[in-house]
This record gives sequence, structure tokens and C-alpha cells, in this order.
Amino acid sequence: MGNEAIRVVSAEIEREGVYLITQRSAKAVLPLLWEFPGGRVHQEESDMDALVRNLRARLGVVVDVGEKLMEVEHTYDNYSLTLVVYRGSLGDQEPRPIKVNALAWVAPEDFGDYPFPGADQQTVDALLGYS
Repeated sequence: MGNEAIRVVSAEIEREGVYLITQRSAKAVLPLLWEFPGGRVHQEESDMDALVRNLRARLGVVVDVGEKLMEVEHTYDNYSLTLVVYRGSLGDQEPRPIKVNALAWVAPEDFGDYPFPGADQQTVDALLGYS
């Protein structure tokens, strides 16, 4: 990948005090780590379109994209990442792990039981009020 700059969007989806997180595939970069659901933004694609596309493909749901919550910059060994987090809602839809290894609804106090990549950990820390 070299020093590629990647833009990724994710959704912070909360239901009754728990948040939806997904586990990356064993074959993905940063395998089997947990993250808020989302994915890469393609060239000339809006953040909202990318978020809708990624959640439809990975979880079989259509997300209602809300306000932008935060933007995180993180540098990994071979690439830099801009992660933009939006509030999301699924209504009464139930997500399914289609293109993710697993999914979980997790209370904030239990996030420590799930390993997150660096950029996503910054999001978790902000959600918990640590940053």
C-alpha cells in the first residue's frame, strides 16, 4: 500500500444503551479487530453514500445517516487513515454479519473486552469521554 491516504466512514449506532460493533475478517488488514461498522470511501463518493453502501454490503441494512460526530487522523505503518464517524440509526432493522466476521451490541463499559485498531480506539475513547 505504500503511504496511501485512505478515507473511511463509520456509524455510531446505539440502541437502548448498547452500540453496534463489527469484527474485521481474518483476511482483512488489521484482522479480527473490532470497529464501528463502515468502510472505505471510494473516489468521488460522498461520505453518506459510502456509509450506506458499506452497511448494506456488510450487514444487510440501510443506515439512516445522522450528524457528523468526529474526524480522527491515524497513521499506520504503511498508510494514513482519516476516519469520519457519523451518528447512525437502523430503525427496527436487524444487522447480519454478511461481510464481517461477527457483530455485537456492546455496552460502553464492556468496550475494553474488544480489541480495536488505533483509529477506532480513539473513537471509543471519545465516546467514553477519555479524550
